[in-house]
Amino acid sequence: METQARGREVRRVLIITLAANLLVAAAKIIIGLITYSLAMVSDGVHSLLDATSNVLGLVSSWFASRPPDETHPYGHRRFETLAAMFIGGLLLLTAWEIVKSAVARLAQNITPEITALNFIVMLATIVVNVTVSAYEARMGRQLKSELLLADSEHTRSDIYVSLTVLASLAAVQIGFGWIDAVATFVVVALIARAAWKILSHSADVLVDRAPLEPASVREVVKDVPGIRQVMQVRSRGAVGDIHVDLDVQVSAPTTADQSAAIAREIRERLRRDFDGLEDIRIYFVPTRDPKPDVAQVARAEGDALGLGVHEVIPVQDVSGGLRIDMHVEVPPEQTVAEAHEHVSLLEERLMQSIPELTRIVTHIEPAHLPEHTHYDGNETHTLARQVLDQARSLYPEADWHDLDIRQEADGGFAISMHTTVSPTLSIEEAHRLAERVETAIRADLPQVHRVTIHTEPKEE
Repeated sequence: METQARGREVRRVLIITLAANLLVAAAKIIIGLITYSLAMVSDGVHSLLDATSNVLGLVSSWFASRPPDETHPYGHRRFETLAAMFIGGLLLLTAWEIVKSAVARLAQNITPEITALNFIVMLATIVVNVTVSAYEARMGRQLKSELLLADSEHTRSDIYVSLTVLASLAAVQIGFGWIDAVATFVVVALIARAAWKILSHSADVLVDRAPLEPASVREVVKDVPGIRQVMQVRSRGAVGDIHVDLDVQVSAPTTADQSAAIAREIRERLRRDFDGLEDIRIYFVPTRDPKPDVAQVARAEGDALGLGVHEVIPVQDVSGGLRIDMHVEVPPEQTVAEAHEHVSLLEERLMQSIPELTRIVTHIEPAHLPEHTHYDGNETHTLARQVLDQARSLYPEADWHDLDIRQEADGGFAISMHTTVSPTLSIEEAHRLAERVETAIRADLPQVHRVTIHTEPKEE
């Protein structure tokens, strides 16, 4: 949910709760004062404090709903945490004031004058508190609001307090007048318990206690392809505003595109398994492999020099050394000398990165840049026929079918088609067949920028 829309929903809940708390507090205090019931007045003060915390919540929610800015790059949600902590402090202060009143009442030995109205008011306020607490808790979970969840705890403590007061009223009615002051101490204990829960949770957020178990996070992302190891997991924040940092180990030649794909998969898995994740930061730590992926290293080194590398084929020489054949795309405006110098630098880097490499055979070709050329339907059909003719002339025994042709944003064409091959053909041989057809098509038809050939086993 958008931050500002969420803030409006939180404030709407707080306004409804504020009205209910003011009504309940007024009824308890007025009837308590009329009948001299300290327990009932104390309970009323507790409810009045609920209303005060609602006002505080309204103000803090307005601040918390503001979007991140330069001075608060992680957002303003901790204003809610501060408000929740302040509510806990008010609860402790109220408990102390009630204790002092209870001690004074015991010393004065004053007996309350209990009437049916006392019981009616207390029963009615219990019903209101149960309704309000359930409503706040439900909306707090739905909106991921720490403030509403803390305030629902506060309101829930009213229910236990009111039940204690109700029991003390019954005891006074049958002649145990001193029970009123004693019950007040029970009220204080319940208030203090609610305050402790709120304060401890708020403190956990402010001191950055991890809301997620690192082992649970590792379990979710450890099988993401491309990750060698999840080295460190850090998390912080409150319910609905959790920030996660991950250090993951990947192969050193992993390219920027590959890193982006790995990061996207990690984020999707984490958001699927954990609620309330606001931000996920992933840091990649490279590690060298004893036997690196030659094609991956070539693409990574090409990226570093602004060169496109594809169709990398490693070949073991008869002498035992390693040779690679590859295609390298250079800016089309370069001269042959400039392109050769650029590619030679790439080859030098590959020789340094892969010690067992003895030879590199490079096919230099121009990179495809936007041409904004438009082709009509007849030209497209003609091009499709030329592509099929080229493929069939090279491998007439293959069944070339399901050709798809489309014009791309750069003005060129992308071609995909299927062919059947012998089911006993090795994948390396099938790749070479497809590569030969692709190279021939792109050489004879320069308007074709991409060719994808799907090899399928022939049914026998």
